[in-house]
Amino acid sequence: MNPSLVDLFSGAGGFAEGFRQAGFRVLLGVDNDPAAIRSFKANFPEAVALAMDIKEVSGALIERLVGKPDVIIGSPPCEPYTGANPRRKKNPVDRLYEDPAGQLVIHFARIVGELKPRVFVMENVPGILDVEKEIRRIFRDAGYEEIYFNVLRAEDYGTPSHRLRVFVSNIRIDPPKNKRRISVEEALRDLPPPGAELPLNHEPPSMSARKVKRIAKLRWGQALIYYEGAEGKRLPNLIRLDPHRHAPTVLGSSRFIHPYENRFLTVREQARLMGFPDDHVFLGGRDEQYNQVGEAVPVPLARAIAEVVLRKLRQGSS
Repeated sequence: MNPSLVDLFSGAGGFAEGFRQAGFRVLLGVDNDPAAIRSFKANFPEAVALAMDIKEVSGALIERLVGKPDVIIGSPPCEPYTGANPRRKKNPVDRLYEDPAGQLVIHFARIVGELKPRVFVMENVPGILDVEKEIRRIFRDAGYEEIYFNVLRAEDYGTPSHRLRVFVSNIRIDPPKNKRRISVEEALRDLPPPGAELPLNHEPPSMSARKVKRIAKLRWGQALIYYEGAEGKRLPNLIRLDPHRHAPTVLGSSRFIHPYENRFLTVREQARLMGFPDDHVFLGGRDEQYNQVGEAVPVPLARAIAEVVLRKLRQGSS
Protein backbone atom coordinates (compact mmCIF):
# COMPACT_ATOMS: atom_id res chain seq x y z
CA MET A 1 0.00 0.00 0.00
CA ASN A 2 1.23 3.50 -0.81
CA PRO A 3 2.44 5.56 2.16
CA SER A 4 -0.03 7.80 3.97
CA LEU A 5 0.07 11.54 4.59
CA VAL A 6 -1.37 14.15 6.96
CA ASP A 7 -1.15 17.84 6.02
CA LEU A 8 -1.15 20.38 8.85
CA PHE A 9 -1.86 24.00 7.81
CA SER A 10 -3.08 22.49 4.55
CA GLY A 11 -4.51 25.60 2.87
CA ALA A 12 -6.04 24.65 -0.47
CA GLY A 13 -3.70 21.66 -0.73
CA GLY A 14 -0.70 22.59 -2.91
CA PHE A 15 1.78 20.72 -0.69
CA ALA A 16 -0.52 17.68 -0.50
CA GLU A 17 -1.15 17.78 -4.27
CA GLY A 18 2.54 17.30 -4.98
CA PHE A 19 2.63 14.31 -2.62
CA ARG A 20 -0.53 12.86 -4.18
CA GLN A 21 1.05 13.11 -7.62
CA ALA A 22 4.04 11.18 -6.27
CA GLY A 23 1.74 8.37 -5.08
CA PHE A 24 0.96 9.23 -1.44
CA ARG A 25 -2.48 8.64 0.10
CA VAL A 26 -3.70 11.93 1.58
CA LEU A 27 -5.62 11.04 4.74
CA LEU A 28 -6.32 14.36 6.41
CA GLY A 29 -5.84 18.10 6.18
CA VAL A 30 -6.13 20.72 8.93
CA ASP A 31 -6.68 24.45 8.49
CA ASN A 32 -8.62 27.08 10.42
CA ASP A 33 -9.38 29.19 7.33
CA PRO A 34 -12.94 28.28 6.29
CA ALA A 35 -12.48 28.96 2.57
CA ALA A 36 -9.11 27.19 2.41
CA ILE A 37 -10.32 24.01 4.11
CA ARG A 38 -13.37 23.96 1.82
CA SER A 39 -10.98 24.10 -1.12
CA PHE A 40 -8.90 21.30 0.39
CA LYS A 41 -11.97 19.10 0.76
CA ALA A 42 -13.09 19.85 -2.81
CA ASN A 43 -9.70 18.75 -4.13
CA PHE A 44 -9.23 15.78 -1.77
CA PRO A 45 -12.75 14.38 -1.31
CA GLU A 46 -11.33 11.11 -0.02
CA ALA A 47 -9.55 12.86 2.89
CA VAL A 48 -10.83 14.11 6.24
CA ALA A 49 -10.85 17.92 6.34
CA LEU A 50 -10.62 19.46 9.81
CA ALA A 51 -11.65 23.12 10.09
CA MET A 52 -9.84 23.62 13.39
CA ASP A 53 -7.22 25.72 15.10
CA ILE A 54 -4.07 23.59 15.22
CA LYS A 55 -3.70 24.41 18.93
CA GLU A 56 -6.87 22.39 19.55
CA VAL A 57 -5.76 19.40 17.44
CA SER A 58 -4.01 16.49 19.11
CA GLY A 59 -2.17 13.52 17.76
CA ALA A 60 -4.75 11.33 19.51
CA LEU A 61 -7.57 12.99 17.54
CA ILE A 62 -5.78 12.48 14.23
CA GLU A 63 -4.99 8.85 15.10
CA ARG A 64 -8.62 8.24 16.04
CA LEU A 65 -9.82 9.68 12.72
CA VAL A 66 -7.32 8.22 10.23
CA GLY A 67 -4.68 6.25 12.11
CA LYS A 68 -0.97 7.05 12.32
CA PRO A 69 0.39 8.50 9.06
CA ASP A 70 3.72 7.61 7.53
CA VAL A 71 4.44 11.28 6.77
CA ILE A 72 3.35 14.63 8.21
CA ILE A 73 3.81 17.81 6.18
CA GLY A 74 2.81 21.36 6.93
CA SER A 75 3.35 25.07 6.39
CA PRO A 76 2.92 27.08 9.60
CA PRO A 77 2.31 30.81 8.97
CA CYS A 78 5.41 32.61 7.75
CA GLU A 79 4.39 36.16 8.72
CA PRO A 80 6.27 36.12 12.07
CA TYR A 81 9.51 35.21 10.27
CA THR A 82 9.42 36.93 6.88
CA GLY A 83 11.29 40.11 6.07
CA ALA A 84 8.22 41.32 4.17
CA ASN A 85 6.44 41.88 7.50
CA PRO A 86 7.18 45.37 8.89
CA ARG A 87 5.75 44.31 12.28
CA ARG A 88 8.04 41.30 12.65
CA LYS A 89 9.50 41.12 16.18
CA LYS A 90 13.10 42.32 16.34
CA ASN A 91 14.31 39.47 18.54
CA PRO A 92 14.18 36.24 16.45
CA VAL A 93 13.48 34.06 19.49
CA ASP A 94 10.44 36.22 20.32
CA ARG A 95 9.08 35.41 16.86
CA LEU A 96 8.94 31.75 17.87
CA TYR A 97 7.86 31.99 21.51
CA GLU A 98 6.03 35.32 21.88
CA ASP A 99 4.23 35.81 18.54
CA PRO A 100 0.99 33.73 18.62
CA ALA A 101 1.35 32.89 14.92
CA GLY A 102 5.03 32.07 15.37
CA GLN A 103 4.14 29.62 18.15
CA LEU A 104 2.32 27.46 15.60
CA VAL A 105 5.70 26.00 14.61
CA ILE A 106 5.84 24.59 18.15
CA HIS A 107 2.38 23.06 17.73
CA PHE A 108 3.47 21.43 14.46
CA ALA A 109 6.38 19.84 16.35
CA ARG A 110 4.05 18.83 19.18
CA ILE A 111 1.76 16.86 16.84
CA VAL A 112 4.78 15.31 15.11
CA GLY A 113 6.05 14.21 18.52
CA GLU A 114 2.67 12.71 19.42
CA LEU A 115 2.27 10.74 16.17
CA LYS A 116 5.94 9.88 15.46
CA PRO A 117 5.70 9.69 11.62
CA ARG A 118 8.58 8.11 9.76
CA VAL A 119 9.18 11.44 7.99
CA PHE A 120 8.04 14.99 8.62
CA VAL A 121 8.55 18.06 6.40
CA MET A 122 7.78 21.60 7.60
CA GLU A 123 7.93 24.49 5.12
CA ASN A 124 8.66 28.13 5.93
CA VAL A 125 10.53 31.22 4.73
CA PRO A 126 14.34 31.56 5.00
CA GLY A 127 13.83 33.81 8.04
CA ILE A 128 13.08 30.63 10.01
CA LEU A 129 16.85 30.03 9.97
CA ASP A 130 17.16 32.83 12.53
CA VAL A 131 15.75 30.38 15.10
CA GLU A 132 17.46 27.24 13.78
CA LYS A 133 19.00 26.35 17.15
CA GLU A 134 15.65 26.56 18.92
CA ILE A 135 13.86 24.53 16.25
CA ARG A 136 16.48 21.80 16.46
CA ARG A 137 15.89 21.65 20.21
CA ILE A 138 12.09 21.53 19.80
CA PHE A 139 12.23 18.60 17.36
CA ARG A 140 14.82 16.79 19.50
CA ASP A 141 12.36 17.05 22.38
CA ALA A 142 9.74 15.56 20.01
CA GLY A 143 11.99 12.53 19.49
CA TYR A 144 14.00 13.37 16.34
CA GLU A 145 17.77 13.71 16.71
CA GLU A 146 18.65 14.33 13.05
CA ILE A 147 17.16 17.60 11.75
CA TYR A 148 17.89 19.11 8.33
CA PHE A 149 17.21 22.61 7.05
CA ASN A 150 16.82 22.08 3.30
CA VAL A 151 16.93 25.34 1.32
CA LEU A 152 15.25 24.93 -2.08
CA ARG A 153 14.26 27.20 -4.98
CA ALA A 154 10.95 26.31 -6.61
CA GLU A 155 12.09 27.41 -10.07
CA ASP A 156 14.78 24.69 -10.00
CA TYR A 157 12.07 22.02 -9.95
CA GLY A 158 9.64 23.02 -12.69
CA THR A 159 7.75 25.89 -11.05
CA PRO A 160 7.28 28.92 -13.35
CA SER A 161 7.89 31.35 -10.47
CA HIS A 162 10.64 32.12 -7.99
CA ARG A 163 10.27 30.89 -4.43
CA LEU A 164 13.07 30.37 -1.94
CA ARG A 165 11.92 28.29 1.01
CA VAL A 166 13.30 26.21 3.87
CA PHE A 167 12.01 22.69 4.46
CA VAL A 168 12.76 21.44 7.95
CA SER A 169 12.76 17.64 8.08
CA ASN A 170 14.25 14.56 9.70
CA ILE A 171 15.77 13.45 6.38
CA ARG A 172 17.99 15.21 3.88
CA ILE A 173 15.94 16.49 0.94
CA ASP A 174 18.01 17.03 -2.18
CA PRO A 175 15.91 16.51 -5.33
CA PRO A 176 17.69 16.55 -8.71
CA LYS A 177 17.26 19.95 -10.36
CA ASN A 178 15.58 20.42 -13.73
CA LYS A 179 17.91 21.28 -16.60
CA ARG A 180 15.87 24.31 -17.63
CA ARG A 181 13.42 26.77 -16.11
CA ILE A 182 9.85 27.40 -17.27
CA SER A 183 8.94 30.90 -18.42
CA VAL A 184 5.74 32.84 -17.79
CA GLU A 185 4.86 32.56 -21.48
CA GLU A 186 5.19 28.76 -21.39
CA ALA A 187 3.12 28.52 -18.23
CA LEU A 188 0.21 30.60 -19.59
CA ARG A 189 0.43 29.66 -23.26
CA ASP A 190 -2.57 27.34 -23.72
CA LEU A 191 -5.09 29.01 -21.41
CA PRO A 192 -8.27 30.37 -23.02
CA PRO A 193 -9.08 34.09 -22.59
CA PRO A 194 -10.34 35.10 -19.12
CA GLY A 195 -14.03 34.53 -18.63
CA ALA A 196 -14.08 31.18 -20.42
CA GLU A 197 -16.31 28.59 -18.75
CA LEU A 198 -13.32 26.32 -18.15
CA PRO A 199 -10.97 26.18 -16.40
CA LEU A 200 -12.48 27.41 -13.14
CA ASN A 201 -11.13 30.46 -11.26
CA HIS A 202 -10.37 32.21 -14.55
CA GLU A 203 -12.57 35.31 -14.21
CA PRO A 204 -10.85 38.66 -14.86
CA PRO A 205 -10.72 41.01 -11.85
CA SER A 206 -12.33 44.41 -12.39
CA MET A 207 -10.11 47.46 -12.71
CA SER A 208 -10.72 51.20 -12.89
CA ALA A 209 -9.98 53.08 -16.12
CA ARG A 210 -7.41 55.14 -14.22
CA LYS A 211 -5.52 52.04 -13.13
CA VAL A 212 -5.63 50.61 -16.66
CA LYS A 213 -3.94 53.81 -17.92
CA ARG A 214 -1.22 53.52 -15.29
CA ILE A 215 -0.66 49.85 -16.05
CA ALA A 216 -0.39 50.54 -19.77
CA LYS A 217 2.81 52.52 -19.12
CA LEU A 218 4.59 49.67 -17.34
CA ARG A 219 7.35 47.73 -19.04
CA TRP A 220 8.20 44.11 -18.30
CA GLY A 221 9.52 43.76 -14.76
CA GLN A 222 8.26 47.16 -13.56
CA ALA A 223 5.99 47.48 -10.51
CA LEU A 224 2.99 49.74 -10.15
CA ILE A 225 3.45 50.19 -6.39
CA TYR A 226 5.99 49.60 -3.63
CA TYR A 227 5.35 48.83 0.02
CA GLU A 228 7.48 48.81 3.14
CA GLY A 229 8.71 45.53 4.56
CA ALA A 230 10.78 44.77 7.64
CA GLU A 231 13.60 47.18 8.48
CA GLY A 232 12.27 49.74 5.99
CA LYS A 233 12.91 47.68 2.86
CA ARG A 234 10.91 48.76 -0.21
CA LEU A 235 9.22 45.79 -1.87
CA PRO A 236 7.42 45.77 -5.26
CA ASN A 237 3.86 44.72 -6.02
CA LEU A 238 1.65 44.75 -9.13
CA ILE A 239 4.57 43.77 -11.37
CA ARG A 240 4.16 43.40 -15.13
CA LEU A 241 5.57 39.98 -15.84
CA ASP A 242 8.41 39.39 -18.27
CA PRO A 243 7.09 36.59 -20.53
CA HIS A 244 10.58 35.21 -21.17
CA ARG A 245 11.51 34.70 -17.51
CA HIS A 246 9.95 32.85 -14.61
CA ALA A 247 7.71 35.03 -12.43
CA PRO A 248 8.69 36.62 -9.11
CA THR A 249 7.45 35.04 -5.89
CA VAL A 250 3.68 34.56 -5.85
CA LEU A 251 2.36 35.80 -2.50
CA GLY A 252 -1.10 35.91 -1.00
CA SER A 253 -1.01 39.69 -1.20
CA SER A 254 0.59 39.88 -4.66
CA ARG A 255 -1.13 40.51 -7.95
CA PHE A 256 0.71 40.26 -11.23
CA ILE A 257 0.02 42.16 -14.44
CA HIS A 258 -0.23 40.23 -17.68
CA PRO A 259 2.89 40.58 -19.86
CA TYR A 260 0.91 41.62 -22.96
CA GLU A 261 -2.51 42.75 -21.74
CA ASN A 262 -3.33 45.68 -19.43
CA ARG A 263 -4.98 43.63 -16.70
CA PHE A 264 -4.25 41.59 -13.61
CA LEU A 265 -3.71 37.88 -13.92
CA THR A 266 -6.69 35.74 -13.00
CA VAL A 267 -6.56 33.35 -10.05
CA ARG A 268 -6.11 30.47 -12.54
CA GLU A 269 -3.19 32.21 -14.24
CA GLN A 270 -1.47 32.77 -10.89
CA ALA A 271 -2.19 29.14 -10.03
CA ARG A 272 -0.43 28.14 -13.26
CA LEU A 273 2.62 30.08 -12.03
CA MET A 274 2.55 27.88 -8.91
CA GLY A 275 2.27 24.67 -10.93
CA PHE A 276 -1.30 23.79 -9.94
CA PRO A 277 -3.18 21.52 -12.34
CA ASP A 278 -6.20 23.20 -13.93
CA ASP A 279 -8.64 20.87 -12.15
CA HIS A 280 -7.45 22.09 -8.73
CA VAL A 281 -10.19 24.48 -7.59
CA PHE A 282 -10.15 27.42 -5.19
CA LEU A 283 -13.30 28.34 -3.28
CA GLY A 284 -14.35 31.45 -1.41
CA GLY A 285 -14.17 35.11 -2.44
CA ARG A 286 -11.73 36.35 -5.09
CA ASP A 287 -9.18 37.64 -2.55
CA GLU A 288 -9.41 34.38 -0.61
CA GLN A 289 -8.70 32.46 -3.80
CA TYR A 290 -5.62 34.57 -4.58
CA ASN A 291 -4.44 34.04 -1.00
CA GLN A 292 -4.84 30.27 -1.26
CA VAL A 293 -2.66 30.24 -4.36
CA GLY A 294 -0.01 32.56 -2.95
CA GLU A 295 0.28 30.81 0.40
CA ALA A 296 0.72 27.33 -1.07
CA VAL A 297 3.83 25.24 -1.59
CA PRO A 298 4.26 25.14 -5.40
CA VAL A 299 3.05 21.79 -6.66
CA PRO A 300 6.12 20.85 -8.77
CA LEU A 301 8.41 21.59 -5.81
CA ALA A 302 6.14 19.60 -3.50
CA ARG A 303 6.25 16.66 -5.90
CA ALA A 304 10.06 16.79 -6.13
CA ILE A 305 10.23 16.68 -2.33
CA ALA A 306 7.66 13.88 -2.19
CA GLU A 307 9.67 11.74 -4.58
CA VAL A 308 12.73 12.06 -2.33
CA VAL A 309 10.62 11.15 0.71
CA LEU A 310 9.14 8.15 -1.13
CA ARG A 311 12.60 6.84 -2.01
CA LYS A 312 13.75 7.19 1.60
CA LEU A 313 10.66 5.36 2.88
CA ARG A 314 11.19 2.50 0.44
CA GLN A 315 14.87 2.26 1.32
CA GLY A 316 13.96 2.07 4.99
CA SER A 317 11.49 -0.76 4.43
CA SER A 318 13.72 -2.85 2.15
